[in-house]
Amino acid sequence: MSWEKEVEDIRRREALAENMGGMEKVARQHGQGKLDARERIRRLLDTDSFREIGKIAGRGSYDDTGELTDFAASNFIFGRGRIDGRPVVATADDFTVRGGAADAALHRKFVQAEKMAHEMRLPLIRMIDGTGGGGSVKSLEDMGFTYVPVTPGWEDIVTNLETVPVVALALGPTAGMGAARTVASHYSIMVKGLSQLFAAGPVVAAQIGEALSKEELGGSEIHTRNGVVDEEVASEDEAFAVARRFLSYLPPSVDRLAERTVSTDPVERREEKLLSIVPRDEKQVYSMRAVMNAVFDQHSVFEMGKRWGRAAITAFARLDGWPVAVLASDPTYLGGSWEALTSQKVKRFVELAERFRLPVVHLVDNPGFMIGLEAERTGTIRYGVEAMNAVYKARIPWASVIIRRAYGIAGSAMSNGERFQYRFAWPSGDWGSLPIAGGLEAAYKSEIAASADPAAKLAEIKARLDAVTSPFRTAEKFNVEDIIDPRDTRPLLCEFADLAWRRLGA
Repeated sequence: MSWEKEVEDIRRREALAENMGGMEKVARQHGQGKLDARERIRRLLDTDSFREIGKIAGRGSYDDTGELTDFAASNFIFGRGRIDGRPVVATADDFTVRGGAADAALHRKFVQAEKMAHEMRLPLIRMIDGTGGGGSVKSLEDMGFTYVPVTPGWEDIVTNLETVPVVALALGPTAGMGAARTVASHYSIMVKGLSQLFAAGPVVAAQIGEALSKEELGGSEIHTRNGVVDEEVASEDEAFAVARRFLSYLPPSVDRLAERTVSTDPVERREEKLLSIVPRDEKQVYSMRAVMNAVFDQHSVFEMGKRWGRAAITAFARLDGWPVAVLASDPTYLGGSWEALTSQKVKRFVELAERFRLPVVHLVDNPGFMIGLEAERTGTIRYGVEAMNAVYKARIPWASVIIRRAYGIAGSAMSNGERFQYRFAWPSGDWGSLPIAGGLEAAYKSEIAASADPAAKLAEIKARLDAVTSPFRTAEKFNVEDIIDPRDTRPLLCEFADLAWRRLGA
């Protein structure tokens, strides 16, 4: 006596599960330019590393004798695999089975995938394609009743955000619960022209008089610029590549530390271009990204959320192989002023760095919070203060480099001013409660008006104040810790990274 027959039955069911929604629906999926769920998992993970869980879950059909005649696979695939040798939990909605909508009878697979991530302390990747919710209006007739809304497993989603890195890839139209699962992540990706995201799709939107295509209603052009989604890519393979790279900077969970990599970039590398990269003319801009590429390990800068909140650059990078979170001003957008979206972006990024214990390097050129009617309408000061609160609450090692401007409340949010200031300033540093140029004529109005040559008097006053506002005067009072040769920035930050990671226990 043996169990060979039952083992054969397992293999048969597994083979049927590989058919997903059937040849016709799989072909339709491919015809839309989309990979199927199993191919997505294969391309995301290390070769032959996937171990599926619940593969034979689905709906069986049986004859009068109880023999299996057909099998409809579950439309949610998950299991454990590896990315760059590190274990992860990978999930994929199968759009070929009921358009990816969750099967009420099998929602436990979804819940178990989420639980596995935080209980086993493994990063989670969700590949989302479909509604991912409780079904359609038509399914209610099959059920014979309706129900008070509940979202099984949402508590696990919240727990995952607090314990493990979560990456969401929107790989098709994602509505309702599918959209919510995309947003409830640390890093989210859409494929241009292939992915759309909405609370409810075009058919429902039409009921309120908005006749829009899927792309018009919820394409990546919209959501990577309003902060809903972090990244827009050109293909699914690119989505897999950036997801893998994002995870390379983070630890597997809040219980562990991120890993150092081998660096061949010399710690003492000093870039000559840094000496002249900041223009002497305060009205001219420069590339902060060029500064970043010169300072951090070569080819290590990985930007997150490039298309939204653009006055702040948020990125990951390495210093002598050590991973760090990078917050940097972008003077080419609004002069680097924090408006509402930028403030929200800063808050989210600082909280991410704090949660996963990544030291922060802040490259500062901030003329203050954005001003004007639009800034007031969008609540800039509220969101700006929330960003500042996140900076002050952070307890991770923090280094600031004042590249140029630091003005007002937003300028003071470069770091927690109550902590030890691991800080350097470039000779181009310019700071204060408000820019001198903006208030000079008003402050000296009567003196200028009484002069025989108002223009000459204004120039004279400006020359006097230029001396007073020299960063060296500030350094004399030890109100800024060190003014450095810009070319020394990399060696000094590499030293910071080494000290920071020693403190963290690496």
